[in-house]
Amino acid sequence: MSTTSKASQRITALLDDNSFVEIGALVTARATDFNMKPNETPSDGCITGYGVIGGKPVYVYSQDASVMNGTVGEMHARKITSLYDLAMKTGSPVIGLIDSAGLRLQEAADALNAFGTIYSRQVLASGVIPQITAVLGGCGGGLALFPTLTDFTFMEEKNGKLFVNAPNALDGNVITKCDSSSAAFQSEECGVVDVVADETSILSRIRDLIAFLPSNSEEGSDMVECTDDLNRVNEELAGCVGDTSVALSILADDNDFFEVKSSYAKDMVTGFLKLDGVTVGAVANRSEVCDEDGNVAEKLDAVLTKQGCEKAADFVSFCDAFGIPVLTLTNVKGYKATMCSEKGIAKAAAKLTYAFANATVPKVNVIIGKALGTAAVVMNSKAIGADITFAWPQAQIGTMDGKLAAKIMYDGQGADVIREKAAEYEALQLSAGSAAKRGYVDSIVEAADTRKYVIGAFEMLFTKSEDRPAKKHGTV
Repeated sequence: MSTTSKASQRITALLDDNSFVEIGALVTARATDFNMKPNETPSDGCITGYGVIGGKPVYVYSQDASVMNGTVGEMHARKITSLYDLAMKTGSPVIGLIDSAGLRLQEAADALNAFGTIYSRQVLASGVIPQITAVLGGCGGGLALFPTLTDFTFMEEKNGKLFVNAPNALDGNVITKCDSSSAAFQSEECGVVDVVADETSILSRIRDLIAFLPSNSEEGSDMVECTDDLNRVNEELAGCVGDTSVALSILADDNDFFEVKSSYAKDMVTGFLKLDGVTVGAVANRSEVCDEDGNVAEKLDAVLTKQGCEKAADFVSFCDAFGIPVLTLTNVKGYKATMCSEKGIAKAAAKLTYAFANATVPKVNVIIGKALGTAAVVMNSKAIGADITFAWPQAQIGTMDGKLAAKIMYDGQGADVIREKAAEYEALQLSAGSAAKRGYVDSIVEAADTRKYVIGAFEMLFTKSEDRPAKKHGTV
C-alpha cells in the first residue's frame, strides 16, 4: 500500500496501529478504450483490506481520488465485492471511505454493471454485518446509493459532496441558492447522514461507533466490563424530561451516549449507550434541545412527526437485526398537525409501530412525561410488545389531556366545572398509578433511580426468546 496517498492515510488513521493488511494491491483496470492503459491505474483507484479497531476485525475500502478520480469501473468494483464476500464469510463489519467522481465513463456498460454488483453485495450484507460509509469527498449519481444502502453514514463537513443529481441540475436551483450536496443539507434536511464533522473527527467517531456494535447478527449485543455504578442515583434526571439526549447520557455507563442523526428530526432521539457493559439502542421523544451550557436553545412540540417516526423505525429495525436491546423514553401527546405532516404521518407512524411490534429483542419503555393517545401506543407500549414498562411518578398516561377531555365531556357547563372535572380526570384516568392498576405500567419508579431499574430489567430479559408466525418477510 502506498503510504503517501490520502486514501491510504485515511486507513492508517482509522485502524489500530500496524493492523492493516492490504488485499488486491496489484489489481489494475482491464479496459484500454480512450487510451486508458492498465499501468495507469494502481490498485484501480481503490485500496482494500482488513485490520482491527479496538481489537475488533473490520474490512475497509478507501477510494483513491488521485487515480482516475477514484471512479468506479469493473476491477474497482470487483475489489469491493470481494471484500464484502470475505466480510460476510467471517462475520465482520465493512467500512467504506468514499472519495470518487462516480462512474468510470471509459468503461461504459462494464462500469454500470460494476455498480450493480456492489449494490447487490450491500443488500445481501444488510442485517448480517454492520455497514458504515464515510463520505470524505465526491459521492454523486449512482454512487450516492452506496451510503444509503449501508447502516450508518458519516460525512466530511466541507469537502464531502453527496447527491444523485448535482445542485445545478435541479429545476429552479443553483448551488449558490441551495447546496443540496452539502453535509448540512444531507444531515438536516434529508436525514441520510448520521454524523457530520471534519475528517479526523469522522475517523475517530467511526472507531467510537464500532465499539458499540456487534461484529455480525449472530454475535448479539456487544458486551464489555462495566466500571460504572449499576445503582447510580441521578437526581438531575427528573429535569431532563425535555431533552432526552441529556437524559440518555446520564443513564449511560460513564455517561457515554453515541447519538445518530442528531441534526435530523430533533423531536426524536436515537443512539447507542451501554448499560452494565451491554450495548442498548435508545429511542426517545424530545421536546427541548439544550445547548452545551444546559440552557434550552430550542423548544419542540411533544408530538410524533413523519421524519421522527421514520428515523426511529429505521433505527429499531437495525437494533432488532443485530440483537441489540431497545430502550425507549416516552413523552408524547399526539401527532404533528399540519397539512404537510398529514401527507405522510399515517404511513410513518405505521412504519414505527411495525418496527417496534416486529422486533423480538428485549424492549423496555420508561414513560417520563406524557403518554397520550395512540401516539403513545406507537412508542413501544405494552400493547405492541414492550416487555417491561416503567413510569415516573408524575407521568400522565391516557387518551388525552385532562382539560381537553373535560371540555368535551362537560361542554357548556362553565369554566369552574371544567377545571374541577379536568383535575378529577387527571387523577382518575391519567395518573401513572391508574395505568399501573390496569397492568399497563409494571412499576412506578423515581426518576433518580431509573438506571438501576432499567439495568435490572435488561438483565432479566437477557435470555428472552420469542417466536413469530412463519413468513418470508413483512410488507410495511
